[in-house]
Amino acid sequence: MKKKVIISWSSGKDSTLTLIYLLNNPEYDVVGLYTTHVANEVPFQVTPISVVQMQADLTDLPLITIELPTVFPANNEYQRLVVEGFKECGIEFNAVAFGDMFCNGIVEYRKSYIEEAGWECVFPLVGQSSNELAKEIISCGIRTILVTTDGTQLDNNFCGKEYTINLLSELPKQVDPCGENGEFHTLVIEAPCFNGSIELFSTTIDEQERFTHLRYQASVLQK
Repeated sequence: MKKKVIISWSSGKDSTLTLIYLLNNPEYDVVGLYTTHVANEVPFQVTPISVVQMQADLTDLPLITIELPTVFPANNEYQRLVVEGFKECGIEFNAVAFGDMFCNGIVEYRKSYIEEAGWECVFPLVGQSSNELAKEIISCGIRTILVTTDGTQLDNNFCGKEYTINLLSELPKQVDPCGENGEFHTLVIEAPCFNGSIELFSTTIDEQERFTHLRYQASVLQK
């Protein structure tokens, strides 16, 4: 029997690559996506929930949304809200997949409350090279835009640029090519697992004290 899995969905490249991996893995049946949000935006990417729903619709998968009171709630509150959201979502599943890449304690943290509640944790990308994953993201047909940059780690001029091989070559050496230290966050607008693409328009750059965000309107382009 295939394991029914839901995927943590940030709206960015790592969760999209995770979805592609598991769609192609005969051991798993992807039955949904889930995202946490604050005030109708995904933290860090600041992706509107309406745009996350567009992405989910393009994958033909249901989207579970779990609202958080703040970007950084207390650990016990965060874990409680996520577990309750899973239990109340109405989707039958027995595994949860994440797009984490680094072995920095995140695997143990997620397992500590997900597996305790009775679900398996799946980490298809953990331990792989950031350089190789960055190239794979681009070569497999995932198109993604840098929608948030952390000005303490990466020049804000990168915000709004498409994630390409040329962009990788422009990144400072100290910046992880997948942005795994929080240097940047992305929004996927096209992918092999999408039945269409997302078009961004009326774009503006919202430069704040530390973080710079791409603000936009969006619409779906069907294949």
